[in-house]
Parts: sequence; structure tokens; C-alpha cells
Amino acid sequence: MTVALRILDDGAWVSVNDDRKVSVSELWRFPDPEFCGCDLTDMVVEGFVEVGVDGRTIEVRAYGQCIACGASATTKWLPVGRVVDGSFHDIDRESVLTPTVRE
Repeated sequence: MTVALRILDDGAWVSVNDDRKVSVSELWRFPDPEFCGCDLTDMVVEGFVEVGVDGRTIEVRAYGQCIACGASATTKWLPVGRVVDGSFHDIDRESVLTPTVRE
């Protein structure tokens, strides 16, 4: 089954099958010493740069700022949801996200 993924509104939304599913202005927590010097980054998402899929997992690269230290950068690939039987299911972004590295 084909699923259409797009970034809408100048990076403000991730769209899955023409339905807005993930938005900016959320607080995401993830460990990434390359993003900033904090043990656990608390980033306010300001915009989406790329959207992709790894198996059934929908991942994004997002731009934002750590609220603890003020560092601004673009993340590695972070999971935001899964496609199951053609439907989007959120990943709990209030818990700690685990970045992935793609070649």
C-alpha cells in the first residue's frame, strides 16, 4: 500500500495521505550529543526539514532549539509514527525519542 508523505506550510506540518498529523511547537526529548551538550536534549520543534520512511516507521529531521542550553540545530532522523494497514499511528513524542543514523 502506498502512503503519501509531505511537509506542508513551510515546514510546519507533516502530512500523511493529505492529512496533517505532526506539527511544530511540540517539545521533543532525545539523546544526541551532536545536537547540543545536554545529556538529554529538550527541543522545541520549529520546522520540519525532511520526512521519510524506514520500513513502517515514519521519521523526520526537524529544526529546533534546546530549551535548556539554547542550542539550535537540525536533528538526526527521529521517529514520529508508524503506518499500520495504511493508517498512521502516533509514536508517543512526550517520551524520549531515539535518533537513527541513515547512510
